[in-house]
Amino acid sequence: MIGLTGSIGMGKSTTAAMFREEGIPVWDADAAVHRLYSVGGAAVQPVSKEFPAALRDGSIDRARLSSEVVGNPEALRHLESIVHPLVRQDREAFISNAAVDVVVVDIPLLFETGSEAEVDVIAVASASPEEQRRRVLDRPGMTEAKLDAILARQVPDPEKRARADYVIDTSSLEAARRDVQNVLRDIQDKRHAGNRARHGNDGIRSRDG
Repeated sequence: MIGLTGSIGMGKSTTAAMFREEGIPVWDADAAVHRLYSVGGAAVQPVSKEFPAALRDGSIDRARLSSEVVGNPEALRHLESIVHPLVRQDREAFISNAAVDVVVVDIPLLFETGSEAEVDVIAVASASPEEQRRRVLDRPGMTEAKLDAILARQVPDPEKRARADYVIDTSSLEAARRDVQNVLRDIQDKRHAGNRARHGNDGIRSRDG
């Protein structure tokens, strides 16, 4: 299981798409939350019970929910205690249904939520700080102040790079595609070279080393 992460504007979504192009199933944490909050989603009832104002037309309105928890750490922790287990269940169902040797789990806040312990290897999408700011500030409604506030809540990119097994250079599409292919090639090589036990990590280096 490859844990894919990256700070805002670092090209993580593009990188995830490249893994899909290589035939690797990708589970997307943001898409999972969207499913859980949609009509009939498993999070609608428990979240609306605690945050009634967030319920709209049978689904959870993320903007309304955000206004309920922003600036309220206790409310945010309570929300996370409801949603995180449901997200984990969604991920586990995806993995159990993926009849392949390698999957990618796309988790924006991999380090921030302590999820790095739940994957076998970590790949971080990264570019220069200048390129990151250019990309993000090109987004509608984004400002320097908003970007700085977002970055303040994320593990700094240099730390993510230091803690990763693989760093994917997203400064260009060509570089990113090359690195994605190299990651998969390296993992497969390790699996073949390290096939020393029927059970275990099949040669992929675990987070325990």
